Amino acid sequence: MSIAATCVKRPVFTTMLMTLLIVLGVFSFVRLGVDLMPNVDMPMVAVRTSLPGASPEEVETEITKKIEEAVNTVSGIDELRSTSTEGSSMVMVTFVLEKNGDVGAQEVRDKVSAILKRLPTGIDPPTVSRMDPSSRPVIRLVVSGQRNMLELTEIASKDIKESLDSINGVGEVSLDGGRARVINVVIDKNKLEQFNLAIGTIKSAIISQNMEVPIGRITQKTVEYGLRALGRVTGMQDFNSMIVAWVKNRPIMISDLGYAENSEEEPRSISRLDGRPSVSLTIKKQSGTNTVKVVDAVLAKVKTIQQKLPADIKIDIVGDQSRFIRGSIEEVEMHLVLGGLLASLVVLIFMGNLRATLIAAISIPTSIIATFTLMLYMNFTLNNMTLLGLALAVGIVIDDAIVVLENIFRVMHEKKLSPVQAAIEGTSEIALAVMATTLSLIVIFLPVAFMSGMIGRFFQSYGLTVAFAIAVSLLVAFTATPMLCSVLFKKTDKLEGDEKDELWINRVIKSGYGWLVRWSLDNKLIIILCTVFTLYLIYPLVNYIGKDFMPQDDTSEFQVNLTTPSEWSLGRVDKLFLEVEEKIKKLKGVRSLLTNIGGSDSGTVSKGEILVVVEDIKNRNYPMTDIMQKVRRIMADYKEIRTGVQISGGPGGMGGGGRNTKFNVSVSGPELDVLSRATDQMVEELKKIRGFVDPDTNADNTKPEFRIAINRQKMAEMGFQVSDLSTAMKTLIGGEKISRFKDGDEQYDIILRLMEKDRNIPELIKEIKLLNKAGKLIPISNFITIDSSVGPTRIERINRERQISLGADLDDKVKPLNEAIIDTKKIFNELNLPPGYRLNALGQAKIYGETMINFVMAFVLSFILMYIVLASQFESFLHPITILLTLPLSLPFAIISLLMTGETLNVFSILGLFMLFGIVKKNAILQIDYTNTLRERGMNIVEAIVQANVTRVRPIIMTTLTLIAGMLPIALGKGPGAASRASMAKVIIGGQFLCLLLTLLVVPVAYFLFDRASVSLKKRFGFDKEK
Repeated sequence: MSIAATCVKRPVFTTMLMTLLIVLGVFSFVRLGVDLMPNVDMPMVAVRTSLPGASPEEVETEITKKIEEAVNTVSGIDELRSTSTEGSSMVMVTFVLEKNGDVGAQEVRDKVSAILKRLPTGIDPPTVSRMDPSSRPVIRLVVSGQRNMLELTEIASKDIKESLDSINGVGEVSLDGGRARVINVVIDKNKLEQFNLAIGTIKSAIISQNMEVPIGRITQKTVEYGLRALGRVTGMQDFNSMIVAWVKNRPIMISDLGYAENSEEEPRSISRLDGRPSVSLTIKKQSGTNTVKVVDAVLAKVKTIQQKLPADIKIDIVGDQSRFIRGSIEEVEMHLVLGGLLASLVVLIFMGNLRATLIAAISIPTSIIATFTLMLYMNFTLNNMTLLGLALAVGIVIDDAIVVLENIFRVMHEKKLSPVQAAIEGTSEIALAVMATTLSLIVIFLPVAFMSGMIGRFFQSYGLTVAFAIAVSLLVAFTATPMLCSVLFKKTDKLEGDEKDELWINRVIKSGYGWLVRWSLDNKLIIILCTVFTLYLIYPLVNYIGKDFMPQDDTSEFQVNLTTPSEWSLGRVDKLFLEVEEKIKKLKGVRSLLTNIGGSDSGTVSKGEILVVVEDIKNRNYPMTDIMQKVRRIMADYKEIRTGVQISGGPGGMGGGGRNTKFNVSVSGPELDVLSRATDQMVEELKKIRGFVDPDTNADNTKPEFRIAINRQKMAEMGFQVSDLSTAMKTLIGGEKISRFKDGDEQYDIILRLMEKDRNIPELIKEIKLLNKAGKLIPISNFITIDSSVGPTRIERINRERQISLGADLDDKVKPLNEAIIDTKKIFNELNLPPGYRLNALGQAKIYGETMINFVMAFVLSFILMYIVLASQFESFLHPITILLTLPLSLPFAIISLLMTGETLNVFSILGLFMLFGIVKKNAILQIDYTNTLRERGMNIVEAIVQANVTRVRPIIMTTLTLIAGMLPIALGKGPGAASRASMAKVIIGGQFLCLLLTLLVVPVAYFLFDRASVSLKKRFGFDKEK
């Protein structure tokens, strides 16, 4: 007994089976997380090390290279990158995907620990941590109030940041624009010389007189006491009265040499929200965690914190990524519902029967809801990819039910059977074709789910979600559909009865298509020529259409990145930003501006960014790119400023570094000067090419600096070593953290340095004196010279070679990603650089090449698997070729539809091609399967072809239109994330609509020709039947 017969005879059992699927799906749905994209756990480790005051070149030589050399021996490294900036080194180790990230982090940690003794003194201990390459800020909090910056920073750091650090899922909370409290001990150079004192003496005295040491225990019979010396300084007066030396029996206090003050650290960053000075907190999530869940936890904590803060302190929420995610998910959910309703409406139009429509429509919610169970089991989230897969499946999961339903109804009226008998026989008759179409459709998406590389991880949830939804639809078609037909159908139902009762639309389609099939069989040469011409169009169309990685979505936020000349001070940079902010906030649609200048990430005060928050996409009728273009026109007036205007939160530099722009490459090689000249020339050439927007490099080799040259012989003769000079100069000029001041339960740095009047003029620096071992003060001008020069602000390296990266945004309508890569390679080759210099793809440019290779392999594997399934189902080597012949015929029409709608061939439109191939192939299976059935009944080949195609044309057109109806809301969507989804829907709708007629005519002609060829071969070689 078949499964259909069992379900028809046991309707309660079938109902409970469907109920089980729905109940499990509902309970799974409420437990699914929500995110923008699938969680892709990339094994990447970062090693951060700081050496305050060190130049980028010194950091590279003394720290970065040594760490690279050590970790390079760890197994499984795919890429080794590093960045050296002023006082900071970051080495990023990217492992192959098969490497366990935690194991890799531990191995890197062990290697770094082994070389700690080789690193320079004065460094902060290196920190080794897992890094998420897609870990961009998920939310920003801006703290402002009627307080000075020192108080504001204390509140932001203690009351807010420390609370946020403990939230589950929060990976990092960075503070920008703050002013940390410090104790400055400022010394007058002339007073030092007057008392014949060295700065080292002052340093040692402060350290030795500001400590609290546990001494031991005192035991008195039955009582034990702890004993400690309270030697810490308790106030500013204690600092100023601290005795640091004795000269001629006179105590010398700090107040005799200068003063100690309760102050704030030297400003190196500024944060501002809509013109109000503020402190901003940037929050990043941990790798693999759920964005919406993390943001919700942060917002809940902020609500609690706000109640405890003083009344004047305000926390503003800026850059909330969950807002875009929720909007995008809501859009897809709405598209899913609308698609289901439209698909059901198509069934109603063609069937003309409400009960039949209801039976077919039940397969949509059942299949979709049941899929949530697999998503929970596989630890998937409700993200753009999984929901897009479900929305795509809406037009497909109803197909099997339609085909089974239509065949049951036809059998019931043709053979005058009861609904129960018709349900069993009709399902049995069509079962082979339905199973073949469904299984061959599933094997299309399985290769997508198991593609290699990062893009394979990215699309795994999409492929498995669609495949499982289609598999459930097959189960529904073989169980619930025949059962419901046997219960709800009546012999008096008019769907396919006498011709006079048939719907006019069905009569028109059948008569018109029947005539076309006969005409095609009589004019086979014309069909063959049309087929050849269509196949010929594939090559020029594929070459002509622009190729991209991923469309850019309107996130209602974008960034304006500004890089001023590196010699500009923080005050001068701030003045420029204020001027730019005034101009931007006057633009239509701009709601808020968050400015960050300097900060820990940039390593310099000459860089900053303005986060521009615009009206939500639902509340404006113009694209955000219009506002961005106006900002670019504003920035064009500032010739000496390097600017970039980019969408916030996009894919940006994913996949190997680079700026947060759509196009990123780098030039690597040994000499920084050669790299700088090469990339500058490339930028100038790219500016001349239409379509490149804001091309720029991340290099800045013009930072002015003073370099101290040492005469070692003279220095030795005067009793000094290089370490004596460097240690003293670091303290006197740069300022050194020598101890900590305890105030309550908090500790603050004590910084020792010269007065500003003595340390900011090069001529005065040469007058600084050092105390030699004989106790004599010697001016350093006796053995040093000071020259002005320029140096880099940052040094990047890739695979242990220096590199300078170059980035640009692209105008999608003018310059797709593939053309940008070709143009850049051409420019690089024309530079004729010496051997050893290479052009490297970064970000989307890097992933693009890997993705195209993976998709080609997935297509090839899909074709092979489809042939295996079809050959097994039809027990024929020949019929699968007839079916698969229709697939390349759809490709030119798909590309034409992309060209007509202004889309590019990107990862989403390529996924649409997979679906398009599945639908086209499904139609051919229905045509050939019934042709074989009629021929087995004794009908001649021509009549069998005509009747089979006319009989199957209605379910074919119905399934085609239900798919198109399901895709229409996605193709026409304008909400958050619509750009990505629309390209997939457009290729399916346009490709299927344009190629439908040709494929419906090619299949009968190809079937006839292959059959005649097969008969001729059998006769020639003496075979009586196909083996």
